[in-house]
Amino acid sequence: MTRVVFVHGACVQDGAWWWHRTGELLAERGVNSQAPLLPSCGETGQAAGSDGPGLAEDVAAVRAVLTGGEEPTVVVAHSYGGIPASQALAGVTAVRHLLLVSSYLPEVGQSLSSFGDGEPGPFLDIDPEAGTFTVRPESLAQTFLQDCDPQLQQQATAKTALQSLHVLGEPVQAAGWQQVPTTYLVCAQDRGTPPGCSASTRSERTVSSSSTAATTRSCHSRPPSVTWSSRCDRWDGPPEEDRLPALPSDRRRRPPQPLDEEGDRARVFVRWHLPV
Repeated sequence: MTRVVFVHGACVQDGAWWWHRTGELLAERGVNSQAPLLPSCGETGQAAGSDGPGLAEDVAAVRAVLTGGEEPTVVVAHSYGGIPASQALAGVTAVRHLLLVSSYLPEVGQSLSSFGDGEPGPFLDIDPEAGTFTVRPESLAQTFLQDCDPQLQQQATAKTALQSLHVLGEPVQAAGWQQVPTTYLVCAQDRGTPPGCSASTRSERTVSSSSTAATTRSCHSRPPSVTWSSRCDRWDGPPEEDRLPALPSDRRRRPPQPLDEEGDRARVFVRWHLPV
């Protein structure tokens, strides 16, 4: 029996809730799922902050779940979740596939701060004295959930949390995405990940496959795309209704090109199969 382990992104709590729409679809197909608690987001009792838990504790929490069973496992990580997940899965034989949803591909020694232009996103509220950061409540819906219904946006706002600021600069010790087949799901309406941060700027040998879905970076707006992507045996891309137009066949083996001025990823990043 296959299981899926979901790792949520930054500045939120209750991973099971953030992934519940996908989890319910998987359960209908007989696939169990789990969502580890991330200590740096204050989910395990210790408050986030300068002296609070950081990346190492998040990695340990994810790894504890991954090593808690021997069944074939797919790891699905969203945004920041790709940082601890990539390190945590290194050497875990049960992990058969990694799916990154609008996330990052850190090399050993890189941290979350290695991505971007050095300026914090305008949607973040950073408190250097307390050593925490979070998402501004007034920015959450329009940055991350703009294609979700108002009720879900309200529920999501209640799930935001302070996170330890030092996770941004802590380097990863292992790049597990290099060790297992990895799929990158680009969210075409993503307003949160800076253009130079995602897999769209990586080389041909980065990931085994990728695809573009007509969605935001939210785990809620198009759960069938994530459900379809979470299969261990093969990757066929998102369901037809979630797909965006592909590039001409003669360009599919080329490295993804930089985003255009409008950030339209549909024209520059499509599914491509490459050796691991």
